This record gives sequence, structure tokens and C-alpha cells, in this order.
Amino acid sequence: MSEIIGMVALSHSPFATLLPPAGPEQPGGRFLTEAARLSRAVARLAPDAVVVIGPDHFHGNFYDAMPPFLIGVEHVVGFGDFGSRSGPLPVAGQLAWSVYDGLTRAGFDLSLSYSLTVDHGLVQSYEMVCAGAETPMVPLVVNTAAPPLPTMERCIAFGRALGDALRDGDGTGRVLIIASGGLSHWLPSNDPRDPAMAEERRHAVIHGREAPRAFSAEREHRVREMGGNRHAHVNSGWDRWFLKQLGTGESRPIAALGDAGLEERAGSGGHEIRTWLIGQAAVQAPLAWTAYEPVPEWITGMGLGATFEVH
Repeated sequence: MSEIIGMVALSHSPFATLLPPAGPEQPGGRFLTEAARLSRAVARLAPDAVVVIGPDHFHGNFYDAMPPFLIGVEHVVGFGDFGSRSGPLPVAGQLAWSVYDGLTRAGFDLSLSYSLTVDHGLVQSYEMVCAGAETPMVPLVVNTAAPPLPTMERCIAFGRALGDALRDGDGTGRVLIIASGGLSHWLPSNDPRDPAMAEERRHAVIHGREAPRAFSAEREHRVREMGGNRHAHVNSGWDRWFLKQLGTGESRPIAALGDAGLEERAGSGGHEIRTWLIGQAAVQAPLAWTAYEPVPEWITGMGLGATFEVH
């Protein structure tokens, strides 16, 4: 059995590592200052392992075979995109297998990886929270790009089963849950069915496994060019409503929006709130909202920074 000692949820952003703010007074600075505070709090909690829930941005998973849920159990490598950490990451293998067994018993069919590549969607938040502590992780990748999108109701059920798997499984020790996902932000379509998607982009999201480094280099160049786009949109009113719902522990109104309602209010990038819903359902407690900075996407790349913690 493991003890869930807390949860941290926060946005990830290409620009947090590519173009970090010069100081706390600059856009994005408040978020990074708050993330540093949380990392110090986590260091005091001293978790034995962390479960990191996040998306992939077509660096490890592609539409040649896209899983809705994926767990890594042995060898995990950071891709190193957008200045995030590259190379091997520490894995809590026994705990990962215990989580896998518990989730499958609960009726969830996860894809299983003995050799998993994760990108900034997991790595950046892991590094911000653990701050070089090399805490062993259990990586859970959730598809948030386009179908197969697990429904929000399914994600909430997945989170509850994750919490049960941690509390009742074979793993031991003190476990912290990290949910990594942006809130409202608008992105170009990642859906191969979209007729407006350029053919080169469509080929990359389907066949990118053929040359992931070349695809990533080209994409990083385009993302850098987004820097300075002061017209990028976030919906701070909706973000605050979402944070309030998680703060009360009531996620049903969020799930009731459905995918179309969510995308209308929070953009295509808003599908990443699934990681937050999973984490909150796992801890089974209201979450204390500690920071929100509605920074436009031209600085953060993911709309804002917000963090929660419970312990």
C-alpha cells in the first residue's frame, strides 16, 4: 500500500524553458516563482515516488497507433524538446506495475511501454516540482490532442481507480501526484480528419515516428516564431471557473460540458485539463488554488500558470 501525500497541478509551456522571464515582475514570472515555492514544499514532504500525469505532443506517440492512456513501467527517456530535460529518467518500476494491475482490474485497458519517450508535457512539470531530486516516477500519458480522446467522465473514473490502485496496491511509500496540463489556450488543429490541416503537418502527426527528431526540429522552429504574438487568446474567466470547481471538489459540471463545450470555452488546448481531472479524482479531495496568472500564449505557450496542492 502507498500513501498519497499530496498533489500538485500546473501548466507546462515551451516558453518556460525557451524564453523564461527575466524576473518575477515579467509575464510568466509569478508562475515560475510559485512553482519554485511548491518545489520547496515538495522537498519538505519528501515523497518516495511521484505519479506524473501529462500529455504527449507528437514526440513519443503518433497517429500510426495512438493510445488514450499509456503507462511506462521500465525505461523512460525525456525527448528534450523546447529545452526540457533529455535522457533517462528515474522510474518507480514496482509502483508502476502495481498501478497498472490496479487500473486493469478496474476495467481500464492501458497501453504498456517498457521503453517510453516523454516530452515537455511530463518532463517540464516533473523538473519544476522535483527540482533535481531524482525522485522515481510513474509516467501516465493521456491523449489530449484529438480522438481517441477519453471522455472527461472516463478520466474522472480513471483518476478514482488510480487513487484506489495506489492506496490498495503492492507499492509502498509516500506518493505525490503531479498533473501537468495547460488550461485555456487555442492551438492549430491536431486532428488528421481536419481538411484545413496542411498535408505536411498531417503526415507528421501520423508518420512522425519515422523521423521524430527532424519533425521536432521543424516544429520547434515554428513555435519559436510564435513568440511575440500578443493576439494569442486565453479565456481567464473560464479558467477561474474551472479552478473554482476543482477547489470545491465538484467536477461534474466540468464533465457536463462535453468535448465541444470544452473546446468552445477553453480552445483545443483546453483538452489538457483531463490531467487535472484525473489527479483531483485520485486524491479525492478539494484542491487549494494557490496561483493563477493569465499570461497570453505568446509568453507561456500554454495560456497560464496555476498550481494546486493538498496534503
